[in-house]
Amino acid sequence: MWDPTALPDALGRTVVVTGGNAGVGYFTGEQLARAGAQVILACRDPERAEAAVSAIRRRVPGSRVEAMPLDVTDRASIDAAAEHLRERERVDALVLNAGIVHPPRERRTDAVGNELVLSTNVIGHVRLVAGVLPVLERTPGARIVSLGSLATRLGRLRLDDLQLERSYTSWRAYSGSKIAAQAFGFELDRRLRAAGSGVTSLVVHPGYSTSGRTPGIRGVNQPTRVKRFVDNLQAGWTQGKDHGAWAPVRAVLDAELTGEDYIGPVGRTKGIPTHLHPTRASRSPRVGARLLPLLEDAAGVDLPLG
Repeated sequence: MWDPTALPDALGRTVVVTGGNAGVGYFTGEQLARAGAQVILACRDPERAEAAVSAIRRRVPGSRVEAMPLDVTDRASIDAAAEHLRERERVDALVLNAGIVHPPRERRTDAVGNELVLSTNVIGHVRLVAGVLPVLERTPGARIVSLGSLATRLGRLRLDDLQLERSYTSWRAYSGSKIAAQAFGFELDRRLRAAGSGVTSLVVHPGYSTSGRTPGIRGVNQPTRVKRFVDNLQAGWTQGKDHGAWAPVRAVLDAELTGEDYIGPVGRTKGIPTHLHPTRASRSPRVGARLLPLLEDAAGVDLPLG
């Protein structure tokens, strides 16, 4: 059984975590830094990113961690980040964590007209993957880790209205974006295998992870007393975001995993990360084959997969 408190040595590996300044992303970075990896937190807000870097350095003495600007809704920012990463000697893992958890009530769009939740949770990452693939390809055993959600079991993917121009609600935006994120991760792995690539794409979900059950860290996680009280009323089926990070950390470090695996908490909402079954739509090659061209078009890229 995987033990998140006794991680394999990650010394010499470089891992990029998008949205790594808070939540599951922050703890993914901290735990990987504790295992010895060089961690790059790719974040939109410079001040929050530096607070996260300082926190990891404080909590993990001797850790190698840095911040990199990245706004996944801004093509120029994505391209600049990808160019920076391509100049690196290696990138062993790219963790696609950045996202909107609480969508706006009314439909909003990014600068090029993509629906904002889908843009943040999926489309920006598609463009980032396209830009970073060259350095991933030259790094033996490199991995791309997509973060899904339990919400994939409570919604459906509207391929005929992917951007929700006709049917927007905040819940449809969130659940649909997470189904798309998982379907993208699985389809990406199929395409990588077909192209003979050495890069693996894995999909995980962090369970029901709440800030009120998460350790308090200055500048990173500072829930109010009321938030802690309310979240702890749900302790039977929730966990902290530090435990939510166990699944993506395993996806980065467990050498036995392949793109066929789907990792999440053993109790579905909480617990040690183990092998689970994704929704049929997420895993479907037919859905993936229809979805990927739509995402590439929205991202303005063609993934270089042979």
